[in-house]
Amino acid sequence: MNYKNGKDVLPPSLLKELQHYIQGELLYIPKPRSERAGWGEKSGSRVLIERRNEEIYGRYVDGCTVAELERIYHLSGESIRKIILKVRSAASFRLEESGEAPGRKDYETVPLPAGSR
Repeated sequence: MNYKNGKDVLPPSLLKELQHYIQGELLYIPKPRSERAGWGEKSGSRVLIERRNEEIYGRYVDGCTVAELERIYHLSGESIRKIILKVRSAASFRLEESGEAPGRKDYETVPLPAGSR
C-alpha cells in the first residue's frame, strides 16, 4: 500500500470536507467489498488448504486413522475431524446433485475422543 498526499489525488472540495474530520493523520480508504479478494485468493493459500483437506479426507477414506493423520499433518484431532466432516459433507452434496448413489464411507462416523461428548 502506497502513501498518497490528499492534495495530490483529491478534488479541492473533497479535501476541504475531509479536513473537517481529520487533519495531518493517515487515513485508510478501503476498496469496495465487490473489489476485495477473499482470504487466500491472491496468495494461493486457499487452494493449497483445500487440496490438503481433500488429501486428508482421501487418506481417511483409504483407512488412515485420525491419530495417524494428526501426526502426518501436525494438526489436532479436532481439526482433522472438522476437515473430514466438511469435505465429506461437500462430497455428499456433489453426489446428490449428480444423482450418483453415495458409497458406504460417505456416511461412516468420525470417532470422537473419550470424554468429549
